[in-house]
Amino acid sequence: MITVNSNVPLFATAATALAAIAMFYFPKLSSSSNTSKETPCPDSTYLMIADIGGTNSRLGLYKPGSIIATFQKEYLNSRFITDPTKTFEKQMFIPFLKESGIDFSNKTIIACYAVAGPVAENCCYMTNLIKNETILLDGKIIEASNDGDLARIKRCKIINDFVGQGYGLLDLDLDTEVVELIPGSKDRMCSIGPKACLGAGTGLGECYLTTSSLHPEEGYECYASEGGHADYSPRSHLEVDLGNYIRDKCDQPNRVSVERVVSGRGLANVYEFLAKTFPEKKTQAIHDEFEAASDMQGRVVGLNANVKEDPCKLCVQAMEIMISGYGAEAGNCCVKFIPTGGLYVSGGLTPKNINFIKGENSPFMKAYKDKGRLSELVKSIPLFAVLVEDIGLRGARVCAMRVSVYRLLLLHAHAL
Repeated sequence: MITVNSNVPLFATAATALAAIAMFYFPKLSSSSNTSKETPCPDSTYLMIADIGGTNSRLGLYKPGSIIATFQKEYLNSRFITDPTKTFEKQMFIPFLKESGIDFSNKTIIACYAVAGPVAENCCYMTNLIKNETILLDGKIIEASNDGDLARIKRCKIINDFVGQGYGLLDLDLDTEVVELIPGSKDRMCSIGPKACLGAGTGLGECYLTTSSLHPEEGYECYASEGGHADYSPRSHLEVDLGNYIRDKCDQPNRVSVERVVSGRGLANVYEFLAKTFPEKKTQAIHDEFEAASDMQGRVVGLNANVKEDPCKLCVQAMEIMISGYGAEAGNCCVKFIPTGGLYVSGGLTPKNINFIKGENSPFMKAYKDKGRLSELVKSIPLFAVLVEDIGLRGARVCAMRVSVYRLLLLHAHAL
């Protein structure tokens, strides 16, 4: 039985209890260092987490307080979500839980799914999976499901995929899992300063994190952004023509978003434009591969741009234009958020194309620093390239643990 001082407001008591339980069950909620030490947790509870992007879905099962997955698996979305009648629940979640080999009959599952798309009322509408179609992922529907082991899910929280990325930043090992793009970045980080993150993959995601100036000990909160859909700003005459080409292609007479250039699909747009503008530069075999690659066209360009010996010149040019736009948008995030706690460049395209990103004279860094009167400001901000691709999954684990701790608090409150 928990006793409560009648002179203390209930919300204050609840907040204090939540903080105490969080510290006991999951001490890493606001940490930036990695550890393999597990903390005590209820044996009957599992955390089911997912990082659901436009191309891949990573799923994991964890015990509360553990950073080591009990079971995890990665899915290629295009193999499982082939039409609007297919659902993540039927195609991935139920088979995943069954394949784990765990008997969930007497277990409780707390789920958190970080999903690529805007989230409202615990629901995400994904538009990046099937052309001209929307796939729904609704936490309320999952919580109410009695289908297989989904019936064991007592709470399902849907968050934006880049909110997951943002919380995942707190789990990074800054010695081994990032590259300093500006030397000395780790030393100049402000421990309570704002953080920002952008990452190119299938699309372009962005988010930011802040602490309370009154209670910084409570750690960071992450907020979603759809900054990848802000207007694209060409930086050369060729890029003006590129913007016009994409506007015509997408039937957008007045604007084109940054994501149409800075993403895997954006890279395909850039190459397609260059191939039509400079047909004499095409390597026919690579171009034929590109034409046949469907949703993987950006991957074809990326692989052939990163070949060490005799890379495709048109692919390299496309990559340099895309990466330059990436750096310019990172600089935009910098001047908007002034993230003295660190600006992180994540996403699947970052580690795969790190040689176009790191280095003082790389296409990325030259565009990043080219901010006119604010060039000195962007040079002063801690800047990192993230080399691991699982921070969305890590962030979903952090959020699932917070939900689990809150649920534990409510269970204790019922004993009052």
